[in-house]
Amino acid sequence: MANLNVNIGELKLKNPVMTASGTFGYGEEFMDFIDIARIGGIIVKGTTIHKREGNPYPRMAETPSGMLNAVGLQNKGVNYFVKHIYPRIKDIKTNIIVNVSGSAIEDYVQTAEIINELVNIPAIELNISCPNVKQGGMAFGVSAQGAESVVKAVRSVYKKTLIVKLSPNVTDITEIARAVEYSGADSVSLINTLLGMAIDAERRKPILSTITGGLSGAAVKPIALRMVWQVAKAIKIPVIGLGGIMNWKDAIEFFLAGATAIQIGTANFIDPTVTLKVIAGIDEYLERHKCKSIKDIIGALEV
Repeated sequence: MANLNVNIGELKLKNPVMTASGTFGYGEEFMDFIDIARIGGIIVKGTTIHKREGNPYPRMAETPSGMLNAVGLQNKGVNYFVKHIYPRIKDIKTNIIVNVSGSAIEDYVQTAEIINELVNIPAIELNISCPNVKQGGMAFGVSAQGAESVVKAVRSVYKKTLIVKLSPNVTDITEIARAVEYSGADSVSLINTLLGMAIDAERRKPILSTITGGLSGAAVKPIALRMVWQVAKAIKIPVIGLGGIMNWKDAIEFFLAGATAIQIGTANFIDPTVTLKVIAGIDEYLERHKCKSIKDIIGALEV
């Protein structure tokens, strides 16, 4: 096998394949299908300071080559996570990363402070880019000033690896990436979902209760690739690529564009074993191209 180890700041991954927040639960849900310890990292579903009920149903819709979701960060809050979920997942032999969101900067800071004390959580992914909540989320991620303010505040209290998830719903994503790098982020992950909508023509009504929602799946890959390529050239910290990765070939394209690691999201709903297939496919590709390490192809796109 080729060497698949990569580093995201001080975070060491056995391989560069992770699962995207909101698509893999807390990892436990997939234990009947795969050995989840073989994945490089699991990013658990979005966690907030207080319990959130999420948006009203319907909040998911299938679209051509993708899906829309407007779940709205439903979760039972960080204290419930610490008391009930963390004890069940803390000994999984891979990196367990918590996706942190909030409606105000203080919410992000308080949640990050609490998670900072959990010994077996080596990193957080700061969600400043969710299009499915009415307050916070994407509001911080669509301007450099907003992104900088929340990342600086969290960086002051969070002492481990800080990944910041970026929104594609912006004019210039490199400007946001540079702002969060300047503010102390160890890495950026991109892209989050694109804002979209679906309409029931017979009823003449939107399908989602929230009218708009986040588009993910194969349909968004070309946009995600372009943004990863742009950001990887603009900043020095590692880029984690996601958006429409359905197989190993998609993953390779993201590495060539400059991603140090990748996340698989929507594909988990279609095939719960997809992560392991992607890891195997990456290894076979590296062997076929006589590469000794995944690092040999990161940013190796010839233009």
